[in-house]
Amino acid sequence: MRRQKVNIVFLTAAALVAVTALWGLLRPKQLEAAAGILFQGITGGFGWFYPLAMTLFTGFAVWIGFFSKYKHMRLGPDDSRPEYSNTAWFAMLFSAGMGVGLVFWSVAEPLQFYVEPLGAEGGTAAAEEFAFAKAFLHWGIHPWANYAVMALALAYMQYRKGQPSLISSLFVPVVGEKHTRGVLGKCIDVLALLATAGGVCTTLGLGVMQINSGMNFIFGIPITTVLVVGTVVVLSVIYVATAAAGVEKGSALVSNANVIIAAAVVVFLFLAGPTVDILNNLMEGTGVYLSRFIHDSFALGAFEHKEWYGSWTIYYWAWWIAWAPFTGSFIARISRGRTVRELIAGVMLLPAAASMVWFAVFGTLGMDLGLDFAREAVQSASTALFTVLVQYPLGKILSVVMLVLVCTFFCASATSATIVLGMYSEHGTLHPSNRSKVIWGVLLAVLTLPLMLSSENGLDMLKTLSIVVGFV
Repeated sequence: MRRQKVNIVFLTAAALVAVTALWGLLRPKQLEAAAGILFQGITGGFGWFYPLAMTLFTGFAVWIGFFSKYKHMRLGPDDSRPEYSNTAWFAMLFSAGMGVGLVFWSVAEPLQFYVEPLGAEGGTAAAEEFAFAKAFLHWGIHPWANYAVMALALAYMQYRKGQPSLISSLFVPVVGEKHTRGVLGKCIDVLALLATAGGVCTTLGLGVMQINSGMNFIFGIPITTVLVVGTVVVLSVIYVATAAAGVEKGSALVSNANVIIAAAVVVFLFLAGPTVDILNNLMEGTGVYLSRFIHDSFALGAFEHKEWYGSWTIYYWAWWIAWAPFTGSFIARISRGRTVRELIAGVMLLPAAASMVWFAVFGTLGMDLGLDFAREAVQSASTALFTVLVQYPLGKILSVVMLVLVCTFFCASATSATIVLGMYSEHGTLHPSNRSKVIWGVLLAVLTLPLMLSSENGLDMLKTLSIVVGFV
């Protein structure tokens, strides 16, 4: 029998993730301090890199998708057609690309900006303008352009050039096949695995935080270490099982459920809430966002408010960049047969528009309750959503529905990540074995726990990690 070759990339990345998780469990304060040092060094010395990279991604995506001669090229043979319907495709890419963060920050972010805007007084019209413009910036075109470029590059190399689904495949035109399959390529793939694991764990941590806070707010269940561990264990069993079922039977079903629940909630709140205010804020907020697009694309706090930009805009750009290998790989996996223009428009524009509607609805719900209420609500980012919802009709029921949505988003993101990590670990195959999925599913759960338990302020630790792995 032929001896199976040792997979160095998989073993190295898995060992580093396991060591980091063990470090966090045994020496949580030490891990927090080390991450803090890296955070300060990166934001202090390389903060300029993030807005530059995100803006370049956006410009390139617009050009290649709508103005280049390649816009009608199919990602696959010229006679190929999409494997998934437009609805299923959008549901999967949207669920994978946004994850729990969309629910976690739906109310907390615009209200935080409304309470403490830059250069304005809280609760004023200028504060509202600032809140919507920044929320639209952070969740709008830039992150999705970042995903679209990565997905397009991977899909092109896979379906037009016959390369494996690995980040290192993108370097074949630059350094050649020999170097890409050698030590350099293996180092690139290890870093891609680490960035994916770290970036996804940031979102999974947000999900666990909000699920536990929601159970405490709605049902009065005290938040304890046992609850945190139990939540991670139960959800990990679900997403590992879903990943094992595959893309068609697992990820597609969970993603469709996500989109249906999210759309139903938004439509109900739009009709039951301050409908006219929502429309007004969406329209004018979009105008402000677009009018400041160039300026805000490059803003990083060089002249003032450096700490604010490090905690928000730079944090988001790093988070999206850290998610790009995983999300781009997953989108490429489900985009065979689509044209370049279809991929760019479907990945960059539609989700951005949906995200802006989302924040317009939830942000308006919170702001219409007044400045004093907003100040109280943002004291806890993980419960801000539930604090606002209970002020509206069927608020208790909606809170339970949103708690379910957090769980489904959690599972959708983790399922997609587990599949992609399996692909990376098995030389880029589009159909990784269940063994790889199970191993990575467990490692993601194990890595999430120390992030939640290593700091008194878990949110700060999660933000720190996203910037560190984004730089990697």
